[in-house]
Amino acid sequence: MTNKTLPQPPTGDLPLTLTVHAMPGEPVRDSARRAVAGRWKMLLLLLVCVAPIAASYFSYYVLRPEGRRNFGELIDPQRPLPNLATRTLGGAAGDLRTLKGQWLLVTVAGGACDAVCENNLYLQRQLRESLGKEKERLDRVWLIVDEAPVPQPLSSALGGASVLRVSAKELAGWLKPQAGQALADHLYVVDPVGNWMMRFPPNLDAAAAAKAKRDLDRLLRASAGWDTEGRP
Repeated sequence: MTNKTLPQPPTGDLPLTLTVHAMPGEPVRDSARRAVAGRWKMLLLLLVCVAPIAASYFSYYVLRPEGRRNFGELIDPQRPLPNLATRTLGGAAGDLRTLKGQWLLVTVAGGACDAVCENNLYLQRQLRESLGKEKERLDRVWLIVDEAPVPQPLSSALGGASVLRVSAKELAGWLKPQAGQALADHLYVVDPVGNWMMRFPPNLDAAAAAKAKRDLDRLLRASAGWDTEGRP
């Protein structure tokens, strides 16, 4: 019998070869991660869009100091513009809600316009002019609650203002004076969304009007990201 020598294993270390295979669930996990990332991006985009609006009201209704930096009285809850019929001095019919889209500084009085009315109309005009380049974001509105004719000297000074006749009874369901005061004693602020949100104290004088201007300045600054010049 012939003896055969079996081959001996080679001496020394041999390189170890490994093959890497993807785990079966890896594509599913990648897809899930991409979906989550997409949802976060959409959420961030939404926050960027709504942040200016939220910030303007957050600063007034949440962060305002207890000592009340604002001079005017904040209306809470706010009251949206009602479906209230209007007529221009020329007789054209309309709807109060068409005033949406701008900040409004509103005064109320009869057409004959007594001394309080004249003072409010004067301060209304002065407050708007004092806003400088921001004045185009604020409209003056005079709501007349009777059929009395407007004196000609007064009507000639109302250029640029919205002068509308409305029902006194229906208007009283929207705007409210302070206790013990008349509706015509105040100036009222309405935001561009159409919400009555502030009422200035009655019978303003020049010193009080300066404080009212500070409120208007703060409102316009707070809403700079979502409010624009001119009516849409």
